[in-house]
Amino acid sequence: MKKTSKIVARHIFLALLAFIWLIPIIWLVVTTFSAEKGINTNHFFPEHWTLANYHQLFFEPDSAANFPAWFKNSMIIGVCCCIISSLFVIMTAYAFSFLRFKGRKQLMSFSLILGMFPGVLSMIAIYFVLKLIGLTDSLLGLIVVYSGASGLGYLILKGFFDTIPVSLHEAAKLEGASEATIFSRIVVPLSKPMIVYTVINSFLNPWMDFVMARLMIKSKDPSQWTMAIGLFNLLQRALINQYFAYFCCGGLMVALPIAILFIVMQKFYVEGVTGGAVKG
Repeated sequence: MKKTSKIVARHIFLALLAFIWLIPIIWLVVTTFSAEKGINTNHFFPEHWTLANYHQLFFEPDSAANFPAWFKNSMIIGVCCCIISSLFVIMTAYAFSFLRFKGRKQLMSFSLILGMFPGVLSMIAIYFVLKLIGLTDSLLGLIVVYSGASGLGYLILKGFFDTIPVSLHEAAKLEGASEATIFSRIVVPLSKPMIVYTVINSFLNPWMDFVMARLMIKSKDPSQWTMAIGLFNLLQRALINQYFAYFCCGGLMVALPIAILFIVMQKFYVEGVTGGAVKG
């Protein structure tokens, strides 16, 4: 009885925490269906329900809110950075795990130390460098910023590659296989969970980032903004009373692709996290 009561109490406590955690999410979802455009703190659920906010979100962009353009810009940045960053991380991890060359350990140590410095410390320098070459206020500039140092995040993937037996690599070498063949036909099929984990992480950072995007994009034209910049702009005092429900719809649309991606890739994602954490 004592053991059962502890289990019941633990589950009740966890259920309470889950309920508290879900309250703001539920409020955001129901607010998207509210007929009132501003913040309504008098009622948790809307008094009048409507789908007009979603219709405005996708089909009625205006001078202050242009979600289709924001979504397109963020998707372009996210997909490009996902591809480039994933390739950088995979190639760096493969080189450090399977290849032996002079200065390898020193370069790994330097990369780890360099990766420990917060990116915020270099933001101003990066901005002025890109300004000199004319890449501010452009999607290409953001893609360069997000992808440039992505190879420094190789450590987890390298830990996974280290679990692959070296004998497979050596046997393929003896058979005359090139490094490209070994990588594509041996390493990649054995590393699908970790590669999925790397791809998801490479997409999430540019998809949700606000600080660097706000620093780089100075344009006053809403069609040039990303979703993070555009939705944040709607929280201004002059706009929030007309666009708060719109803001909630946009926030839900930002989270929806991420949630779907995690649900579909959950099995590979979890295997990638646990597999890359321990060396074999």
